[in-house]
Amino acid sequence: MATLTPGYSLVEQLKQIAPNGSQMKVVEALAIETGMILEEAPWMPSNDIWTHKSLLEASRPTGAWRKMNTGVPTEVRRTTERMDVIGMLETYSECDKAFADKQPSPEVYRMGVAKSFLSGLGKTLTDKIIYGNANADPDQMHGIKPRLDTIDGDFVIDGGGTGSDLTSIYVVTWDPEAVHLIYSKNTPGMGVIHTNLGEVTITDATTAAPNTSQYQGYRDHFKVECGLVVANDKYIGRVANIETAGTTNTFDEDDLITLLGNMTITALTRIYMNQTIMTQGRIKLKDKLNVNWSPEAGLGGQALLRFDGIPVRKIDKQILLNTESAVT
Repeated sequence: MATLTPGYSLVEQLKQIAPNGSQMKVVEALAIETGMILEEAPWMPSNDIWTHKSLLEASRPTGAWRKMNTGVPTEVRRTTERMDVIGMLETYSECDKAFADKQPSPEVYRMGVAKSFLSGLGKTLTDKIIYGNANADPDQMHGIKPRLDTIDGDFVIDGGGTGSDLTSIYVVTWDPEAVHLIYSKNTPGMGVIHTNLGEVTITDATTAAPNTSQYQGYRDHFKVECGLVVANDKYIGRVANIETAGTTNTFDEDDLITLLGNMTITALTRIYMNQTIMTQGRIKLKDKLNVNWSPEAGLGGQALLRFDGIPVRKIDKQILLNTESAVT
């Protein structure tokens, strides 16, 4: 099996490795489970090797009214730096050569293994795009939630829930000038690499040393280099502390409307929620007097929603959790 051709993203890689038409179903399933983040988020090369520096505006000139024969003071535009890190997500797959060679098509079999691994990496990557915390684990990328972990009434709205059975709605504008993913600038394949390592001798890890057993197998290496850049804080927001059960402090449309009103919204803005909150939205959609929700066509015929004209993407609750802790 040849090394995969570099693609635009992990989803693009998945599209390329299929020798048959069933591949598109895998791609659609991954996109639906991960809220289409890996398809819609732009991937850009970093401006350093393992980090990316962004300049954030700290203050801007305001000008001054002038009288005749009287000057005005000189002003400067002040900026601050933000450093975002790139994490490496890697894994290896191994299979018994004797088993693979007995398949009707060993190449198709190994392709199936590859797409399974890439799909799993896609779910892990989406989880870290949301929850990754480089301050707690410097090996990870720094995600969206740690940047929005304090209620401020502007970009983090309090849904009123308490305890640890909570979830959130996240709003992101994916744009090279707003929020985007990064990979190391010297990395081929836009940070997504699958390498066929060929036939190798594999040690049976279930046999205690020194009586190790070995067999011939095939090995593949998978790597994703990825970080998250937020170039302007007005392009991300969160409705936090939403109760996932009961009848109080559940999803309130007014909270989302308030958040959207405080953010900078463009045609590339997306709203992310899990199926618990999405179900509440669909229930509201059936009310003919509700003007906030509207349907749209989705992947594989799956119906999607818009809220106030903004596409709503559903992320599986195994990724966008119902067990978030309350933030204050």
